Amino acid sequence: MSGRTRLALCAAAATLMAACALLPLVDSSAWILQAVLLLAVQSVVGALTRRAPLARPLTVAAQALAALVLLTLVFARGQAIAGLIPGPEAFRHLADLLRQGADDVGRYAIPAPLSDGIRLMLVGGVLVIGLIVDTLAVTFRGAAPAGLPLLALYSVAAGLSDGDSDWLWFLVAAAGYLMLLLAEGRDRLSQWGRVFGGASAAGGERRGIGAPLRTGRRIGALALGVALVVPLALPAMRGGLLGPAGTGVGSGAGDGGTISAVNPLVSLRDSLNVNEDRTVLSLRTNAADASDLYLRIVSLDDFDGTTWKPSQRHIVGVPDPLPAPAGLGAGVRRAEITTTVSAADWYAQDWLPMPYPPSGVRIKGSWRYEPVGMTLVGDHGQNTRGATYQVKSLDVQPTAEQLAAAPSPPSALRREYTKVPRSLPGVVAVTARAVTDGAADHYEQAVKLQNWFASDGGFQYDTQVEAGSGSQAIARFLKDRRGFCVHFSFAMAAMARTLGIPARVAVGFAPGSPQGDGTVAVSLKDAHAWPELYFEGIGWTRFEPTPTRGTTPQYTQSETPGTSLPNPTTPSEQASAAPSAAPSASAECPPTLKRLHECPDPSPQAAAPVGDGGPRWYAVAAWTLGGAAVVVLPLLPLLWRRRMRSVRLGAHRRGAADAGPHVLAVWQELTDTAWDFGIPPDDSQTPRKAAERIVLLGRLAPEAAASVHRLADAVEQVLYAPRPRPVAGLAEDVRRAAGGLRATASRGARVRAVLAPRSAARLIWALWSRWATLRSRATALRPALRRPSRQQG
Repeated sequence: MSGRTRLALCAAAATLMAACALLPLVDSSAWILQAVLLLAVQSVVGALTRRAPLARPLTVAAQALAALVLLTLVFARGQAIAGLIPGPEAFRHLADLLRQGADDVGRYAIPAPLSDGIRLMLVGGVLVIGLIVDTLAVTFRGAAPAGLPLLALYSVAAGLSDGDSDWLWFLVAAAGYLMLLLAEGRDRLSQWGRVFGGASAAGGERRGIGAPLRTGRRIGALALGVALVVPLALPAMRGGLLGPAGTGVGSGAGDGGTISAVNPLVSLRDSLNVNEDRTVLSLRTNAADASDLYLRIVSLDDFDGTTWKPSQRHIVGVPDPLPAPAGLGAGVRRAEITTTVSAADWYAQDWLPMPYPPSGVRIKGSWRYEPVGMTLVGDHGQNTRGATYQVKSLDVQPTAEQLAAAPSPPSALRREYTKVPRSLPGVVAVTARAVTDGAADHYEQAVKLQNWFASDGGFQYDTQVEAGSGSQAIARFLKDRRGFCVHFSFAMAAMARTLGIPARVAVGFAPGSPQGDGTVAVSLKDAHAWPELYFEGIGWTRFEPTPTRGTTPQYTQSETPGTSLPNPTTPSEQASAAPSAAPSASAECPPTLKRLHECPDPSPQAAAPVGDGGPRWYAVAAWTLGGAAVVVLPLLPLLWRRRMRSVRLGAHRRGAADAGPHVLAVWQELTDTAWDFGIPPDDSQTPRKAAERIVLLGRLAPEAAASVHRLADAVEQVLYAPRPRPVAGLAEDVRRAAGGLRATASRGARVRAVLAPRSAARLIWALWSRWATLRSRATALRPALRRPSRQQG
């Protein structure tokens, strides 16, 4: 077996070892067998084309074509020409599978089911990474940079996974990379033969053989260290496949697997801050009052102390009619309303916006039902784009007395929806108890929390505040008292849980704006989040803590002057569509007007505390350094190359003793210049053969070719003559040869030779060499420091 074939096998093995980190992301490992087979075929194609031999770009193109044909054969055979050749239909089918896979990634929790889309993403991704690794390590003979795509593959898997075995997969991937480095080093040494090292040839040969191996080990050790340390400084990614799977409480009987949505709050803040508001949905309803018609998309019930996100849930076929909502008793007043919803052509939402609780849905397409949250989710890429559908829902109208007298919820539900992590700051529970001090029951506690956020606590609505992350996010919000619906709903739900009230967060749209034709327009800026609290006998009940947003539920509004609690003996009535702008006659402004900031004499505590504006000095310094790095880093190869050229071709005086180093430096400049223009150096050739190769591949004119040959003659004299004599004009010969290479190169090659010279790789090699020297010196000093003294007292 040749050295290159062995190196190709190691490249494929290293890719597969790094791909093993993807195994925990799906519930089946069958895809890895397909990846092994297809990657082996792709590597064989590369080995055959290199043996032909073909030009390097043609080798890469042949492998890419083989990978495309293999993917077509496995995933789009029915759409391909003759079942093998990819055509327009096959490309469309593969694109649809990729879109489906992207949707499934955002829909399913880890481990996700192995759908065709996810399988294509996994197998295709491994083939792409394998092609890049093979190209770098085998075709272009650079195993060290091949670690970057391997690291990228592992990083994707580590970023998505949330298991305790990440370190094991890292060791597997690192072992594959080290194996590739050692194989490449052995292959290079087998081609070099005897290393010219002057005196002590045997010792020099041993040193030449050991140096690449030591360098490979050092690179591997450094890569291991960096990969272990860097993730500690990176923020964790969560939500959907980017977070751990929730446990859920629903049995989810039926087929369809499990589902967990990507956190829909990712785009909520952006929707609230759009410069140009756009209509998302148009509603037509028979409800007596549309001002209380919230559209719910999904509920967030998994609270980890950092954020709220959907739990993993089972999905089933859409039943007709939908089952009754959990916890709703027969004695609670309700009315069934019908709403027809039309979605905009550009609004593609996987989850179906509906009034809560729905009792029936009529919609075309492929949709599934999640029983616990009573939500519908698109199946196999189905979304709301341009859809028109009809929803029947219940307008539940509990009284304050019914809510106050609600019995304790079932122990399983209470245990699930009152869980708070230990990382939650203690100030959250302390503040909840202080705000609800004196409340007789959970209902009064909920109303006190709502009114404290909406009117009495001095909070201010501000969509420019970052959503925040980390265990201290809620504590910061309670201190700063400024935020938007995400902050208010998250904080109230968390505080309710600390009081023993089952709570979750709903995401969707607040009531829209009535239109002249009788419809209701729901826009981007109506995007909203609100808490839902559970009361046995009534079910999940909406509260509205966000100031100036949505409508206050009638069952939480005060009907007695001077108090913020409703009269528990009076049944609830429908909320008014338009609150009065006139001041209240009572001594204290009612909560409804406080929420809308229409009280004539606002309380001094309503003013939000003013922080010290402007960025911190360290933030300015960090951004400045980052901007400078963005500008300077791309120019480093150019600057280093210009500096090296100036040093090598410098016109300072040189004596006879400097003739040898000067000639070798000038020759190095010539070979690096040729490398910059696409002619890589070949250290196995003599200077004369190397000169002929540069002249031939560079298509040099006679004058430039003569300069190259003069340089080669000077190098041979230095290497083999007993006393090499100085040769004048070598620097001009290099400039003349460079001009010849520039004249025959394409415009793109000339630009790359200046801005991204290939020979800049020597900078990395030089740094490694210095590091190796320092390590060798430190190693040599250790025995002397540790040698015990032989003196005797």
